[in-house]
Amino acid sequence: MSRPRRPSSRRPAGPPGRHREETSAGGLVVDTVGTPRAALIARYDRDGRLLWSLPKGHVEADETIEEAAVREVEEETGIRGRIIAPLGAVDYWFSADRSRVHKTVHHHLLIAVGGALSDGDVEVAEVAWVPLDEVADRLAYADERALVAKVPELLTGTA
Repeated sequence: MSRPRRPSSRRPAGPPGRHREETSAGGLVVDTVGTPRAALIARYDRDGRLLWSLPKGHVEADETIEEAAVREVEEETGIRGRIIAPLGAVDYWFSADRSRVHKTVHHHLLIAVGGALSDGDVEVAEVAWVPLDEVADRLAYADERALVAKVPELLTGTA
């Protein structure tokens, strides 16, 4: 008599067959003057729901992940930031143009150094300053909530 197989604890590598890899970068930009707050963006999903997330976008061929993170945060929020720490990476699968895509997004913690909050990017429906202690509740995605959980500790001693 055969024994039942135990479920694997290993996460599958993704769907079989051909796929493409994409890399993005972004992060959480924080203003620490006064009550700490962070700039978040919102986009509409396919069902018309407004979902809040961290700003992010594609890494261009001529830039590092860190340069892309700074650029994308400024493009999507209007706020210039300086990276102070990595927050971690998130990866996921989706379909686009009749193919499977494996995307890895590298997130960083940035301190605001200039700019003005703006929703001028056509890909962004809304932007908002959110009190730092409310950011996790506003974010739509669990993986991003997990990344921002370490922000208060990373900010200790910075100003």
